[in-house]
Amino acid sequence: MIARHSISEQLLATLLLFLFSISCSSSHRNRIVIGSKNFTESLILAEILAQQIESHTSLRVERRFYLQGTFICQQAILAGRIDMYPEYTGTAMTAILKQKPAGDEQAVYQHLKSEYERRFQMTLGPPFGFNDTFAIEIRGEDALRLHLGTISDAVAYAPQWRAGFGYEFMERPDGYRGLVAAYKLNFSSPPRVMDLGLLARALHDHQIDLAAGNATDGLIPVLDLFVLEDNLHYFPRYDAVPVIRQQTLQAHPEIAGTLDSLRDQINDEEMRALNYAVTGQHRDVKEVVRDFLRGKHQIP
Repeated sequence: MIARHSISEQLLATLLLFLFSISCSSSHRNRIVIGSKNFTESLILAEILAQQIESHTSLRVERRFYLQGTFICQQAILAGRIDMYPEYTGTAMTAILKQKPAGDEQAVYQHLKSEYERRFQMTLGPPFGFNDTFAIEIRGEDALRLHLGTISDAVAYAPQWRAGFGYEFMERPDGYRGLVAAYKLNFSSPPRVMDLGLLARALHDHQIDLAAGNATDGLIPVLDLFVLEDNLHYFPRYDAVPVIRQQTLQAHPEIAGTLDSLRDQINDEEMRALNYAVTGQHRDVKEVVRDFLRGKHQIP
């Protein structure tokens, strides 16, 4: 199962890049192409970048959203088919650079920025301001009944539980294999692998008993889920940042100042609210982003 998803994503990445290559030029003269991964938060952040650029520059923005996972977005920006996309520092360190994050958030950011510029001719934009680390979730009722507060507390109950994880979590070095090794977790059966957006409701509906979601998932409080404390500090920080081609900034230097005004504009609670507006209230993402940016006085 794991190998099949890995191969499928790589094949899909190859196909997408081939289609990109025959449909557009890598030189985007008066337009900026923004990509996103295939989950709600990435879509929201990409739309924030798009509306900010549209409002403060004369550039036309082309949206290429839902580009599957990290691997495909990385390949697309390397090939020049997109100019930027939202990423996370922990993901960039572990999945792209294959390194373990070390130091505080500023040290990790500076190291990443330097390595991306040296290796890939890309750079990092300013952090959005929130940390979307992985959240190991159980039902709130189970946390109360069993008096659970940390992941270590849950180890004794895991053999009776069914776990559920996203496709990418099963693959990445900071995901499933490392987690179960660090905490000595054993589940009743192999994990159910499903789209990230389905995990919270599957947990709430008793289809699974433990999930690896996102800390900024807006459904956590709504569905009365409980986030177990990562007491061994297995997961690093995942600060959201734009990844941008340096060639794009050189061609359009006005982008730098436009994006800098987004620095630290979204805290954890605000990101949860944005996610819930789209996934829980089923509002249009463009409308949600427009209201948010207007509330922050970023756009008229």
